[in-house]
Amino acid sequence: MPGPVQSIERAAAILRLLARSSGRLGVGEVASSLGLARGTAHGILRTLERVGFVEQDEPTGKYQLGAALLHLGTSYLDVNELRSRAINWADALAARSGEAVRIGTLLDGKVLVVHHVFRPDDTLQAMDIGSLLPPHATALGKALLAHDANAAAYLQGAELEPFSRRTITNPRELGRALARVRDLGWATEIEEMSIGEAAIAAPIRGYGGLVVGAIGVSGAVERFCDTKGAPNLELVGYVRDAARAVSRDLGASRW
Repeated sequence: MPGPVQSIERAAAILRLLARSSGRLGVGEVASSLGLARGTAHGILRTLERVGFVEQDEPTGKYQLGAALLHLGTSYLDVNELRSRAINWADALAARSGEAVRIGTLLDGKVLVVHHVFRPDDTLQAMDIGSLLPPHATALGKALLAHDANAAAYLQGAELEPFSRRTITNPRELGRALARVRDLGWATEIEEMSIGEAAIAAPIRGYGGLVVGAIGVSGAVERFCDTKGAPNLELVGYVRDAARAVSRDLGASRW
């Protein structure tokens, strides 16, 4: 069996060093801390910078962890800890609402469904775990986009695909819808993705209030809306209660 790759071990040591540091570190500081030649440390840092794992501050020339590496950590939380902490609350929400429950997080401009609880009846249903949903046309997606400035900005320049006549395809209209989501604390989707279906979702927060996912229920329009098309506020309450419960488990103090 081949042995360890020294350059990878050294790169990992540099990342750990930067993670522990209270500020940015220069090439010399990294080299001396790890017992590396300055040229070796510089070469590894430049490679890590090229893939986005570290960033260099131009005025000082010093390095810190990069956005790509931080995104990997957030993705791990979203897909693993988020799902494990939310499973019991998702089951309870399905039982309480009588509707299907999905939990999602943003991944490359889409909503990744990380957990799905079937509607508690005998109807034939398909598992959605691993599905990628359009954020602009789903309640889960709007709950996430409303609290992610980067994702919302990305969609401003994207072509918003229509899935029905009710799908929001105008970026300005989507911006107004996301502002309402932030004001209300929950999002809706009424026949925007599929005719005859509706959904309600609320954001899930982690430490510091950062939105790391969303939880929601989906089902037939007639069960979700009144005759005027207004969402069922009892269902809204169930969803928000579940989102708060998961958020508390993830360490969100405001909940």
